[in-house]
Amino acid sequence: MEKVKAKKHLGQHFLKDENVAQNIADTLSLQGYEDVLEIGPGMGVLTKYLLEKPINTYVIEIDTESVEYLDANYPKLHGKIISKDFLKYDVNEVFDGKQFAIIGNFPYNISTQIVFRTLELRNQIPEFAGMFQKEVAERICEKKGSKTYGILSVLAQAFYDAEYLFTVDEHVFIPPPKVKSGVLRLRRKGNFSLPCGEKLFFTVVKTAFQQRRKTLRNSLKTLNLSDNLREDEVFNLRPEQLSVEEFIALTQKIEADGV
Repeated sequence: MEKVKAKKHLGQHFLKDENVAQNIADTLSLQGYEDVLEIGPGMGVLTKYLLEKPINTYVIEIDTESVEYLDANYPKLHGKIISKDFLKYDVNEVFDGKQFAIIGNFPYNISTQIVFRTLELRNQIPEFAGMFQKEVAERICEKKGSKTYGILSVLAQAFYDAEYLFTVDEHVFIPPPKVKSGVLRLRRKGNFSLPCGEKLFFTVVKTAFQQRRKTLRNSLKTLNLSDNLREDEVFNLRPEQLSVEEFIALTQKIEADGV
């Protein structure tokens, strides 16, 4: 079968460098799970290295042309190709509550949505690795005090240890993107339950960063905090000045305030 043509509307850029593909596959520790789900395998340049590992590899691909190519060229994938949209798919149709890792060369146009979906499924995903647009990968791994530190950084790092691994040049893709790429790994924390209401934590983080130039006293006005709480010194700060732990502590204070 002829090679698959990259489709712009799906954000496809096919990796052609075998060394990069193997390096991405090797980011997985293979600890704490027996299954891995690759998102957007395209023509399987990463998939073939996953299939060499002592793990059950599944792939999820929305592009029917890629699905046909994978089915024709990778016999080991028979019965393990999910022709669905990961963002809308019920993963327990395959994994049935089991732990599994996620990996992929993620389409840039939905990469942040993939992270948010992973956070929703964090009880089942002990490890996550893959390639993003470089600035997005950096943002996910960023620490407080940076202009790129934001919602994605805090929410991902609340539950996972985030590590930026290496940068990938544009020329190793067909067609080449206009930006560099970055590979990261998220490993779920040993204790990944928060000592505060998780829904409120998400609300506090998202509300704070929606007006990131304002102090928390102004950006969190919509939470109807008491005047007494709003006098706390933490409300003099802007959101990028708070670490993940400080956001958790802030959420605990807001909870105690009766929100």
